[in-house]
Amino acid sequence: MKKALKVGIGLTLGAVVAVAGAVMLVGAKAGADPTDAAQVARGRVVYAEQCASCHGVRLEGQPNWQSRKPDGRLPAPPHDASGHTWHHPDPDLFKITKQGIAAFAPPDYSSDMPAFGSSLSDADIWAVIAFIKSSWPEEIRRRHTAMSERSKN
Repeated sequence: MKKALKVGIGLTLGAVVAVAGAVMLVGAKAGADPTDAAQVARGRVVYAEQCASCHGVRLEGQPNWQSRKPDGRLPAPPHDASGHTWHHPDPDLFKITKQGIAAFAPPDYSSDMPAFGSSLSDADIWAVIAFIKSSWPEEIRRRHTAMSERSKN
């Protein structure tokens, strides 16, 4: 009986180690889950460090964000429900954050939005998106999820 128990524990422990190793090699599942408390908490920290100086501590964006500044650039938009962030599917939000808006805008468009691909991990970018999404009302989250799902097809 003791030998069978030891073998069972050894097999279970081996399976746990194998799964943990696979997750470390492959990485955590990509995506932003506003219901994942750990991901949202990480996103809150990264947002405060990397994004809040332009997009606002409360995701409120810069004043007059829809009017061009004297240099022709648009101020940083809000990421709360009052802005247009939720109008873009998750894959686009990820790419814009990682590669910068310049990778997607017309050549004559200028923006202060930098690319964060060299300074943030993919997991950190997804965490920031999860944090932002966690601030949206349920109806906007539902609509955004449906749009993001359609964009995968």
